[in-house]
Amino acid sequence: MRVISGKYRGMVLAEFKGMDIRPTADRVKESLFNILSFRIAGARVLDLFCGSGSLGIECLSRGAAGVLFNDISKDSIAVLKKNLSRLRGDEYALSNAGWRECLARQKVPFDIIFIDPPYADDCGIYALEFIGRHKLLSKGGVVVYERDRSFEGSVDGLAFADERKYGRTYLTFFSPAYGEN
Repeated sequence: MRVISGKYRGMVLAEFKGMDIRPTADRVKESLFNILSFRIAGARVLDLFCGSGSLGIECLSRGAAGVLFNDISKDSIAVLKKNLSRLRGDEYALSNAGWRECLARQKVPFDIIFIDPPYADDCGIYALEFIGRHKLLSKGGVVVYERDRSFEGSVDGLAFADERKYGRTYLTFFSPAYGEN
């Protein structure tokens, strides 16, 4: 796993051992960041199920104003801290909480939100609903939901914008369905 572009381009990130964790593949990450490329500079980012922090670190590398990294797993936070220790002067914060607790603490909307929970868990759908209901996405912002199947249904407060399939990975994009924040 590596940083694809920006000031940390080529940096190899610490990873988890074993098969229990599923980081976003470099090929998927590269396609995702091609889609998001013009949204990142100056953005306020939430990496809700951050794991090793790969997605949020990629945003910092490309000029995001700041990233909030959250994961409930202490093992994830340990790997994340190893990766963050190599950064220089970037604005970021860490949260070791469940997704609901993390979102409930937020008072200002984000420009980009990554939701990449374990595929076997539907908590990502509940997180989308919470984000829409509490207007945690800025006007013009985007939520990226990664999972192993296509998204079906709708989410109050969020509008389905796009969906892309890469092998067995689906990236579903949502925009706010409400007015100015």
